[in-house]
Amino acid sequence: MNLFVKVIRAPLYLVSAFGTAFAQASENMPGGPAVNQLNFAAPATKIMQEIHWLHWMMLVICAVIFIGVFGVMFYSILKHRKSLGHKSASFHESTTVEIIWTVIPLLIVIGMALPATKTVVAMKDTTNSDITIKTTGYQWKWGYDYIKGEGEGISFLSTLSTSREAINNLAPKSNTYLMEVDNEMVVPVGKKIRLITTANDVIHAWTIPAFGVKQDAIPGFVRDTWFRAEKIGTFRGQCSELCGAQHAFMPIVVKVVSQEDYTKWVEEKKKEMGAGGDDPSKVYTLDEQKERGAKVYAANCSACHQPNGKGAGAFPALDGSKVVTGPKEAQYNIMLNGKNAMPKWAGVISDGDIAAVITYTRNAWGNKTGDVVQTQEIITVRNGK
Repeated sequence: MNLFVKVIRAPLYLVSAFGTAFAQASENMPGGPAVNQLNFAAPATKIMQEIHWLHWMMLVICAVIFIGVFGVMFYSILKHRKSLGHKSASFHESTTVEIIWTVIPLLIVIGMALPATKTVVAMKDTTNSDITIKTTGYQWKWGYDYIKGEGEGISFLSTLSTSREAINNLAPKSNTYLMEVDNEMVVPVGKKIRLITTANDVIHAWTIPAFGVKQDAIPGFVRDTWFRAEKIGTFRGQCSELCGAQHAFMPIVVKVVSQEDYTKWVEEKKKEMGAGGDDPSKVYTLDEQKERGAKVYAANCSACHQPNGKGAGAFPALDGSKVVTGPKEAQYNIMLNGKNAMPKWAGVISDGDIAAVITYTRNAWGNKTGDVVQTQEIITVRNGK
């Protein structure tokens, strides 16, 4: 009887599971794709509005050509087939026809190329920008440096904030799953934002569909693009170049706010950066460095080395590793300059954060070196003194 009940209940559980999954999948993502979306993302810039118009214009032209050509072809096949008694005609070339089927396609191509060229040229016009932001791709996060305009001097990293438990199906998934970050890029509405893109390791691509922006970030090269958001809101995108094992975990979130709110954000961000400054002469205790280092590790290292320090793929385990239990100088060098798949962190996070995370890794997961690395040690090594 119990077996019979289990057999009957199994399909019901399956239907219930599919229903729950469907309910989660049926919710629109704020600032991201919508359920059953077939068209491009709703435009938030004039450039994206033009891209929408070009898309539909060319789709209509291609559809008309398709219907016209194949309509005539199938009509001719059906109405003039041999079974109806028709015989093929014998004739030579026609200069008139040759001119017609050369001129008409040429006019169509020109009609498509002119507005497309106008839009492409406008997409590359980064002059007269109000704010310039340097965007750097890392495996696997984004770095933002406000280098011109209001907010100049602000710098931060933007990292995926979806929990590892949700990724591993051990916790509920939000409607912004894999498209949420700890620090959004914040810009004012109606202002021209110039983006300078580059990368620290491999090729990435900064993309926000609603803005009509997709620009590669290439190591050793500087590219630029721009956007001017016409409405307030949060807009989401992802890295659009296959950049490694965590490529899917590299979202982009831009928060467009009013000018007043942007000014407030700039003031708060600068206060936050000032408060977070490190006093090189300050000596921290082991517990203080471990507490700070745990936060730095979770934000920057856990995606590759795992929260438990066991490592994954090309990234070795740190639990019991000679790198973090051996001489400190070797770990300093790797953290500052990178090695193989490990990116360099000098200039990406502060010297104080580097000191804290080294202290944490040397005293976590059973590693008990007792070493406490201070900010001044990192500064000394980085400066080659």
